[in-house]
Amino acid sequence: MLGPVTAVGPVGPAALSGARQRAVLGVLALHAGVVLPANRLVDVLWGEDPPRTALRTLHSHVARIRQALAACGAPPVLRTSEPGYVLDLPADRVDAHRFADLVASARRDLAAGAPGLAARTLRSALELWRGEPFAGTGLVGWGEREVERLHELRLTAVEDLWDAELGSGGHEAAVLELPRLLAGHPTRERLVRLHMLALYRCGRHTDALEAYGRLRHTLAEEFGVDPGPEVAGLHTAILRRDPDLDPPPATTAPAAAPVVLPRQLPARVGHFTGRAGELAALDAALGAPDEPPVLVVTGPAGMGKTSLVVQWAHRVVDRFPDGQLFLDLRGHDPERAVGAHDALAHLLRGLDVPDDRIPGGTDERAALYRSLLHGRRCLVVLDNAGGVEDVARLVPGGDGNLLVVTSRRTMAGLAARHATRVVVVDALGEEEALALLRGVVGDDRVGREADAAARLARLCGGMPLALRIAAARLVGEPAHAIAEFAAELTGAGRLDGLVVDGDSRTVRTVLAGACAPLAERTGRVFDRLGLHPGPTFSTHLGAALCGLPPGEGRRAVGELAASHLVTAAGADRYRFHDLIREFARGRLRAGDPGDTADRLVDWYLAVADAANRLLDPARGLVTPTVRHPPAELPFAGRKQAALAFLEAERANLVPVVRQARAAGHLTATWQLTYLLTSFYDATGHWQERVELCREGAGAAAELGDPAAEAEMLRALGVAYSMTRRLPEALAANERALELARAVDDVPGQGHVHNNVANIYTELRRFDEAVAAHHLAVARCAAAGHALGTALSQRNLGNTYVRMGRAGSAFAPLAQALARFRELGHARLEAGTLDTLGEACLGVGDPERALVHFDRALAISLDIGDRWLEQETRLDIGIAHLDLGRPDLALACFERALAVSREVGDRHGEACTLGHLGRGHLLAGDLDAAREHLEAALAIRERVPDRHEEAHLHRDLGELWLRRGDPVAADRHRAAAARLRARAGVGEVAEVVVEPA
Repeated sequence: MLGPVTAVGPVGPAALSGARQRAVLGVLALHAGVVLPANRLVDVLWGEDPPRTALRTLHSHVARIRQALAACGAPPVLRTSEPGYVLDLPADRVDAHRFADLVASARRDLAAGAPGLAARTLRSALELWRGEPFAGTGLVGWGEREVERLHELRLTAVEDLWDAELGSGGHEAAVLELPRLLAGHPTRERLVRLHMLALYRCGRHTDALEAYGRLRHTLAEEFGVDPGPEVAGLHTAILRRDPDLDPPPATTAPAAAPVVLPRQLPARVGHFTGRAGELAALDAALGAPDEPPVLVVTGPAGMGKTSLVVQWAHRVVDRFPDGQLFLDLRGHDPERAVGAHDALAHLLRGLDVPDDRIPGGTDERAALYRSLLHGRRCLVVLDNAGGVEDVARLVPGGDGNLLVVTSRRTMAGLAARHATRVVVVDALGEEEALALLRGVVGDDRVGREADAAARLARLCGGMPLALRIAAARLVGEPAHAIAEFAAELTGAGRLDGLVVDGDSRTVRTVLAGACAPLAERTGRVFDRLGLHPGPTFSTHLGAALCGLPPGEGRRAVGELAASHLVTAAGADRYRFHDLIREFARGRLRAGDPGDTADRLVDWYLAVADAANRLLDPARGLVTPTVRHPPAELPFAGRKQAALAFLEAERANLVPVVRQARAAGHLTATWQLTYLLTSFYDATGHWQERVELCREGAGAAAELGDPAAEAEMLRALGVAYSMTRRLPEALAANERALELARAVDDVPGQGHVHNNVANIYTELRRFDEAVAAHHLAVARCAAAGHALGTALSQRNLGNTYVRMGRAGSAFAPLAQALARFRELGHARLEAGTLDTLGEACLGVGDPERALVHFDRALAISLDIGDRWLEQETRLDIGIAHLDLGRPDLALACFERALAVSREVGDRHGEACTLGHLGRGHLLAGDLDAAREHLEAALAIRERVPDRHEEAHLHRDLGELWLRRGDPVAADRHRAAAARLRARAGVGEVAEVVVEPA
């Protein structure tokens, strides 16, 4: 309250909104522990004329204050208690109460004849003020009187301060400061009396009498009264030059014992390795013009925070000649943690204060601590801090001192009170981890088993504690091969191997200490998230695994992040360190009620089902049974939001499906694979799709569900096709067709025939492709499957274009386009428009082609279909090339190339590079042409396509001919001819199909 009203919790400042929320919280804090009736709070907000809705509005403000306090990590201290509310908070957590306690303590010291100690305490009290009390709250009614009371308390404390300063010989400083105070309070008699005494003690007898004269004149003019007896008595004593007014004699102290400066830094850790970036960040903070008083070094347990700080502190010890204090606060252990009261006693002893001179109160100890450090250059290191409150009172005063705090928590709340720099310590990189192993185990031994050592470093996840324990075990067992030890650490029992006899500090005990302070709910979220197999997770998953509302899940994961048990990995995404995940899984195995795996699978099913209904409503074969539905989906009802969320989840999808199958969730495995189809259709990433479909097909086979297995094999065939693994695609579809016939799935047979026809087209077996497409149309039409019929017609049109019969493509494509529009299937509409554009190119009408391509691109961008966007941009470039616009063509190809790389489409990337090479060749830039054509050839070694590769060699032949190298040109032409022959493509067909 001693300034703008703020509340700070373990996570940081509370986000209070509006003056009235601050006013309510402020007056409740001013009366901490006391119930304030609702009508009293209404009075402080609106005065004598409140609105009719005042009570309802008050309740709304209280609800929002509670939300803000919870969000900053504060416990539920704002309680409803008839007839109003109470802030259930110790008085020493409120600055106004701390201020009053410090002032009372100083007055006791002043009365006991200790003015120096009183002055130090009063200065500490006045440092709590940050401006006008309750600034910006607009208090009315009795609240205004409280503000006036606080102003009076502050002014009286200032008077007490200068009374104490004069009592300890500070009259020269008083003469400089008191006139500034008197300018605002010219009739304040105590201030005038203190000013007169200070002037007299400085030898300014006449000035002291004139100060009295000004007061007497002002009082007479404005109020018609004379000065009071105390100031009048001082005036008389000055006239008499009373010796009692002389400055107090300087005390003659006995000969002081030699000053022992604290040198408490522990020894450096052996074989300190790496951390160049972190050390540089600490150096930069120390050398900054606005050098902060607090450095916070934070990070997960076991990452070497203390080792880093001690190493750095020894490097900069010369910067702090007046001493270095070090204290382990043991904040990771709630039962043994050192609170501020005991910590201050330890620090005061380090500053050579005897036990009998250490004050009893926490505030008095803090005041003495700051006073002793004032004017010195000391380094204070607080290791293993548990929370902001453990540290806030230990921040030293004065500009020359520096506090360095290590903590597993972020300590964000410190930044609300002090200038703070934060250095985050995470795992060592692979080279640094190997360097640490070499330092402890020895260069020769690590060099002999370099691969095994690298694997060991990876198994330790770069965690310095784990690496040191592993290295210590190897040192203790010189005959133990590194490869054997690394093999022991593989699997679920990894933490059991990271133990050294005689050392209780293991990875498991350190992580257990990090989890000890967690709330029960937060610990449960931590344990269950450990079962998640992917690299990152969202807070929505954390909530769903424990059946919590999303807000509680976010807060729990936020607490884990603040404790560095998980690490932020993007917007609302977090990740585990491998060893911390292993520890969480161990805790889960010990206390899991058995539903965690079910909840994890159910959440992914619910998310995939909702996304599928947004992206492709026609894909309705599966309606999953979700036993634990999430309270809220992680995306709104928009396609783009669903695509963005699944893109963020993409790296998790294969591990989640594999884990589901391994755990026996066979139905969920194939259903999840099916529901994710629409996402992969829109975004590509077909190699991942291959892995998913393999798992789905395997699960369906194990389940003994031939219809599901046929669906999965059909999807697997599509994924194989898109990754150019055409023989495998054909085999998968043939098996799918057998199963579809066995269960009399006529629409399914139509789909398989359609897929087989597409494969034949890619293999350039065009006659077989056309026959298969006609069969697909017939099967789907017989089953009344309108979507399947239209899809087969669209693909038939594509085959006609590919085989050089573009004129035959328009009729089936027009029928397909009309049906897709009727069904409202935007993605297939866009794909058909793109194929219509290709047909127009095939009949020599690039202008008309561009009309179709532009509409296809607009739809693909609208629905977020990246794969189709890449295809369409490539085709637009080809059309511009046909129209003699190489600059426009190259720009389209560049955009298509970027998208193909984003979606992981290596075939599309190679095609686009080939067209870029062709475009540069036509534009006369032979160097750029060669670069792109050779890059495309390199991809074709891994993603073969003889037809496309033949075009690349054709263009390279033309390039080398232009460069004047007929030998190289002939070599490429011969390669093109061989590839065309093997692909079954004649020269005439090649010329017709290739629009470039």
